[in-house]
Amino acid sequence: MNVLDKIKKKNFSAVYLLYGTERFLINEAKQILIQNALTEEEMDFNFSSYDLEEMPVELTLEDAETFPFVGERKLVFLHNPTFLTAEKTKGKIEHNIAKLEAYLEEPAPYSILVISAPYEKLDERKKITKLLKKKAEVLEAKKLTEAELGSWIQGRAELNGVRITKDAADMLSGLAGTDLMMLTNEIDKISLYVGKGNEINQEMVEKLTARSLEQNIFSLVDKVVHRKIDEALRIFYDLLKQNEEPIKILSILAGQFRLIYQTKELARRGYGQQQIASTLKVHPFRVKLAAGQAKLFSEHELKKIMDMLAESDLQMKSSGLDKKMVVEMFFFQLNSQKT
Repeated sequence: MNVLDKIKKKNFSAVYLLYGTERFLINEAKQILIQNALTEEEMDFNFSSYDLEEMPVELTLEDAETFPFVGERKLVFLHNPTFLTAEKTKGKIEHNIAKLEAYLEEPAPYSILVISAPYEKLDERKKITKLLKKKAEVLEAKKLTEAELGSWIQGRAELNGVRITKDAADMLSGLAGTDLMMLTNEIDKISLYVGKGNEINQEMVEKLTARSLEQNIFSLVDKVVHRKIDEALRIFYDLLKQNEEPIKILSILAGQFRLIYQTKELARRGYGQQQIASTLKVHPFRVKLAAGQAKLFSEHELKKIMDMLAESDLQMKSSGLDKKMVVEMFFFQLNSQKT
């Protein structure tokens, strides 16, 4: 049983350590704790939240050691424990770490202390880090792997009372990206469409999913390589209306053509699509689409296109030309080359 399942069953620990850069998972854990540890009436009296970049840890522990005013337990969140990381932080507060160490050895039985550390790594050399990992229930909120992301999507769909096929889950993350908040919004939306007890398939995902910026760029590339320059420009102008910067669009275009080239080269060496995805550390759905586009270009053409993109990037940064016009010029150059 994982940490969140224990919380849902009200099997609480005295201390929790939530750390990692995937903020959605940390926030989800916090919400599950709040929903299960306290009633709505207890929230006003028994819930506290402190920023350790602004307050010494010893003062927050005084709250945790104070008996709850009503109800049977208190819930105390401590955010940004800068003393747990070697990363540079803006916190300049002096903390009495010995006080925290003493608390961990004998935590208040009526309080749940939650330490939220939004850092990629903790400083494992420190005594307090080692003690926390030993005494606390630990949840690492790291970026999900491809397999974990697929399972997470299926689990999220089940929470909404629906099922999603593996192919549909792969397509969803390919179209919407890997941002868990965006994926949650898309799953919730599609779940409402299909209704409880039903199944989400690829056709529904294709029809209803809002595309990520990267996927819109892919659609833009697809229009360009098929010499549908009017449609490509329409997508480009739509992206500009969404306040996307031309330099960002150009950068992702360069990344997409680089992926097409790498996919073509690795396929020539005999790599399968799963091997290519693993080697390049990209989603298999992106490799599948890139493999289709790679067939439209020779290796020489792709190298020339990447040179054109590099030149466009240089013009955008140093020539003073209008950035929108630089991207438009690239489209027309690419179209002329293909013709």
